[in-house]
Amino acid sequence: MKGCEYKPGLEGIPATRSEISYVDGTKGILEYRGIPIKELANQSHFLETAYLLIWGELPSQGELESFETEVRYHRRIKYRIRDMMKCFPESGHPMDALQASAAALGLFYSRRALDNPEYIREAVVRLLAKIPTMVAAFQLMRKGNDPVQPRDDLDYASNFLYMLTEREPDPFEARVFDVCLTLHAEHTINASTFSAMVTASTLTDPYAVMASAVGTLAGPLHGGANEEVISILEQIGSVENVRPYVEEAVANKQKIMGFGHRVYQVKDPRATILQELAEQLFAQAGFDRYYKIAVELEKVVKEKLAHKGIYANVDFYSGLVYRHLGIPTDLFTPIFAIARVAGWLAHWKEQLAVNRIFRPTQEYIGEHNRSYVPIEKR
Repeated sequence: MKGCEYKPGLEGIPATRSEISYVDGTKGILEYRGIPIKELANQSHFLETAYLLIWGELPSQGELESFETEVRYHRRIKYRIRDMMKCFPESGHPMDALQASAAALGLFYSRRALDNPEYIREAVVRLLAKIPTMVAAFQLMRKGNDPVQPRDDLDYASNFLYMLTEREPDPFEARVFDVCLTLHAEHTINASTFSAMVTASTLTDPYAVMASAVGTLAGPLHGGANEEVISILEQIGSVENVRPYVEEAVANKQKIMGFGHRVYQVKDPRATILQELAEQLFAQAGFDRYYKIAVELEKVVKEKLAHKGIYANVDFYSGLVYRHLGIPTDLFTPIFAIARVAGWLAHWKEQLAVNRIFRPTQEYIGEHNRSYVPIEKR
């Protein structure tokens, strides 16, 4: 098509207009609905932030209490979904289990009444409430145990950690986990959000939209990077091995997971907050050798690659925090999904208001006027 410039991966091409979040990659700025991420991390909590993202304004005390009550009430999942999850193979990745389970919610709740504000609110509440329950349930069931029922007396973060570990968490650890959810809740039009928007533009149900986004997030170039960070730290093994590892990776032009971002040319502001959280956690419980390796790794990578705009991203320290909280490595990305449901729902709701189905074009580079060859002559 004349007049159109092809950009691999649609890099730099606006796909929508949005009021939800803003990023300045050169200054290291991230805002949700205009509020700096650091303010939300320090003063808000995940469900309040989710409300802000989805409905555009911070809730009043009454609105927040009502919203939190609805979410608590809808945490439980249908026994048929639970029984379906029991049939999943124990060796399956939790992201695959989550994608299947999220899609299954549509069998019970989908009416596709997308012009009905009550239906939209019910879908928002159910997805925010049930996704954490399904993640925790699969973790226990793949060990051969029954899932732990949610507790209505616990807040959002505390309840998830309780369902996952079968013990009531330390309040400080729960607060740290809640901040992690807030930091991962939204980040403009990334791959999974774009996937959600494309799916939403067909006017399918929100459960299919979430399943589509979960499938996209599962890739190692998107949500799966935090799993790879822990693997790299284990592979390096000691502070003394950091510099040789980085030098070899740079020489071979290998990507170092946890560093670099399509948007940020400076250190990811979320990584800065996560590092502070990690230091607070380790100061309370004792520093481990992987954190020391991580600090040295960031230092050497900055020395070698900062001139290319490659700095630590949000995945670099999140895995260390989750590991300290006793969360298995292959649950890191499902936890990313628990948080990002808020952003996906915000974009789903925004898409509905101005919907036009996504239908990009292509640049054809194949042959023309080829002759068909009968099978006996091939």
